[in-house]
Formats: sequence, structure tokens, C-alpha cells
Amino acid sequence: MSALPLPTILLNLHNAATAAGRPDPRLLAVSKTQPAAAVAALAAQGQRAFGENYVQEAVAKIEALRALGLEWHLIGHLQSNKAELAAQQFDWVQSVDRPKLVAALAAHRPAALAPLNVLIQVNIDDEDSKHGCRPEAVPALAAAIAAQPRLQLRGLMAIPAPWPDPARRQQALARMYGLFQALAVAHPQVDTLSMGMSGDYPEAIAQGATMVRIGTALFGARARPA
Repeated sequence: MSALPLPTILLNLHNAATAAGRPDPRLLAVSKTQPAAAVAALAAQGQRAFGENYVQEAVAKIEALRALGLEWHLIGHLQSNKAELAAQQFDWVQSVDRPKLVAALAAHRPAALAPLNVLIQVNIDDEDSKHGCRPEAVPALAAAIAAQPRLQLRGLMAIPAPWPDPARRQQALARMYGLFQALAVAHPQVDTLSMGMSGDYPEAIAQGATMVRIGTALFGARARPA
């Protein structure tokens, strides 16, 4: 897929939201494997929020681009031994899926920084190959996050299975929206449902996504490490 200009992506998101009768979602530019120069170029066009999968790769970019004041989201699986670094460097962690991470992130979030924004990652299709908690584990995990002053519970994230059947994809997205609504009742500060990527964002927006994670459509095919 060739890269599209940022204004085109934003217009596409707006049109999808308008067609579905939904508010415009936030755009998270997924910059994993992209060089810092590519991030800076997109930031110069007005994009402020960027998503990374790997802590070490991200930290190098965060340090290189710190003067730009960008917002950094960890969207990949977080190993417990990387939690300290993640808590120190990121603004958001979207992949919290177990209590051990909650305690580690809270313990290492610097007092000088605002509380770390946290999303619970849900394995909505119960895929063996995907990380994320089971839907029924969300309430307890949310309560654990909300009890930590150095963390701010913001909502849910998911990567639904790419089922060939559109109806099946929509069912998974709709289940996520139901979980999100229930979570917002229990925790009124919850405002973010992160789902939808370059290939399925119109469906995700139609089902209530408030944030979409776009990489390929913004940057083109991902650069592969040598």
C-alpha cells in the first residue's frame, strides 16, 4: 500500500465517521520500524500522537524527537522487565492485560510526570496468537488500574481477528463497544476505545472506535530491519 497524505487520511476518517453518525476518532500514527525522520516529517504536518510496538526502538525515537513535544503510545505487548522504561518514557500504554503490569507501571511512573494513561488490551476473539485479557477479566483489571494514583484508566484496546466474513468482524467490534460502554458506566473518566487499523478503520469507526491506529496508509509499506 502506498502512503497517503495526512490530510487525506484525516478526511477519510471524517467521512467514515460522518457516514456512521459517529464523532471523528483520534488518529494514532503507528510509526513502528519507521525512522525518526519519518516521524518528524509527519509531525511537521500536524500529527502529534504516535504508536510504537517495541520499547527499546521507541525510546531512541522519543529521545531524538523530545523537543517536538509529541505524544507517545505503546501499543505492542509489554514484557514485565520493560515496564519501568515504558512507565518513564511513554504517555500512554495501550497494552495492559494483566495485574502484574499494573503494579509495575504504577511503581515506576515518575512523580514529576502526569499519571500514565492506560488502556486495557482485550483479546476479544480469544485468539491463541494474540495478547490481551479475556473480556470477563476487564472489570477487575480496571479496578486495579483505577486504584493506582500514578495511572489513569482511559479505556480499552483490541485487535480483532481479520475474519473473512464481514458480519463476524462487526460482531467482534460491537462486543468491544459493549465492553467500553459498560466500563464507562463504572469508571466515568473512560473515554477511549482504540480499535481499527489501515484495513478496517471504517468498520471500527462505525462500531464506536474513538481512536484508530494507522500505519501503512500513512507511511506506506513498513521498512524492514536490515
